[in-house]
Amino acid sequence: MKLIVGLGNIGEKYCFTRHNAGFMVLDKWALDNNVSFKEDKKLKSFITKIDNNLLIKPTTYMNLSGEAVRAVIDYYKISKDDILIIYDDISLDLGKIRFRANGSDGGHNGIKSIIQHLGSKEFDRLKIGIGPQPNIPSENYVLQNFPKECHAILKDVLKKSTEAVEFYLDNGIQKAQNKFN
Repeated sequence: MKLIVGLGNIGEKYCFTRHNAGFMVLDKWALDNNVSFKEDKKLKSFITKIDNNLLIKPTTYMNLSGEAVRAVIDYYKISKDDILIIYDDISLDLGKIRFRANGSDGGHNGIKSIIQHLGSKEFDRLKIGIGPQPNIPSENYVLQNFPKECHAILKDVLKKSTEAVEFYLDNGIQKAQNKFN
């Protein structure tokens, strides 16, 4: 079983913010597969399955995402080798995606929390570009809604991201990097 984690913040206020790119990818994938998420309070997540893949959206808010990821991997006995984290990346332009096999948190608090709770930087990631960032603090920028002029690009990148995740599941991280990076 693979665990696919989309990062974001719960609540209508955050629904279409840049920081919710991970949630948006999972929502698109779930919609395309006619499945819906159900809240599991014990696992601090909204959860669904597609094929043999467990999809979660943590309900802990971004900065505590590691709590939910840890709870789910402990409950389902999932190896860190079977995790893909999908999240926003301010250093990538909107419309770009990038797979990465491991690495630092890059200043992303959700990834920082996951690294702390897993005790490892060794997990696969799919970064969804939300840049370029204007000259405002990043914490303000990521919590802004995508402007209307970006909606067509956003729609395309969400479709591309779901296709990329499916390719990754069938072919692994290296082939996914070669095809999508």
